[in-house]
Amino acid sequence: MPEGRLFLGTRRYSSWSLRGWLAVRLAGLDVEEVVIPLAGGATPALKGAMPAGLVPVLEHRGLRIWDSLAIAEYCAELAPGLWPADRAARAHARSVAAEMHAGFRELRLAMPMNLGRSFPGRGRTPGALADIARIEALWAECLAAHGGPFLFGAGFTLADAFYAPVVTRFLTWQPELSEASRAYMAAVRAHPLVGAWYEAAAAEPAAWLLDKYENPPA
Repeated sequence: MPEGRLFLGTRRYSSWSLRGWLAVRLAGLDVEEVVIPLAGGATPALKGAMPAGLVPVLEHRGLRIWDSLAIAEYCAELAPGLWPADRAARAHARSVAAEMHAGFRELRLAMPMNLGRSFPGRGRTPGALADIARIEALWAECLAAHGGPFLFGAGFTLADAFYAPVVTRFLTWQPELSEASRAYMAAVRAHPLVGAWYEAAAAEPAAWLLDKYENPPA
C-alpha cells in the first residue's frame, strides 16, 4: 500500500510539479500520484489539495509538505545522496537550486512550459534573454567545475531536478544556446525519469489543454 500521495498539476504545463515529482522519484518514495488539471489560478480542486491552491503537495507518512523546494529537502533527508556528498559542492548545488526556485521570472512569463509544442524563435523578450544568459553562465560554471554530464558530475542531483523544467522550456522555445548548454540539455532529456514524465504528459486527455499555452502570442 502506498505511504502517501503526491498532488501534481497537468504534467504538460506544471514546471513546479515536475521538480517535486523528480525529487520524490529520485528518493524512491512509494506514493500515489494525483494529477489535478490546471485551469489558471487557484481552482477549487487545487484548494482542496492545499489551502494555498498550489502544487506540488506531498503527503507522506502522516506529514504534508508543500512547495517544491521543501519537498526536495524532505526527500534529501530520506535519501541523502540527492545532494552532492562534498560539503562545498552541496552548498553550491543548494544555491543553484534556490536561484532557480526564486528567480528567472521573465523566462517563466515569456517561455511557459509546454511539453507538446514547439515555438522556435518566439518568446525572446529582453528579460527572458537576460535570464537565459544567467542560466547559461550558471550551467557553464557547474559543468566546468564538476565535469558533467550533469551540473555536479556524473549523477543527476536535485540541482538538475530544479533545472529540468528549464531544459523543457529551451527544447520547446529553442533560444540560441551554447554547445555546452545543448549537451547538458541532451543529458537531462535522456534521463529515464524525465523521459517517463514526457510520456505521461503525452498521455494526458486533450480536454486538459489550455489555449493560452497552446497558442501563445506570436
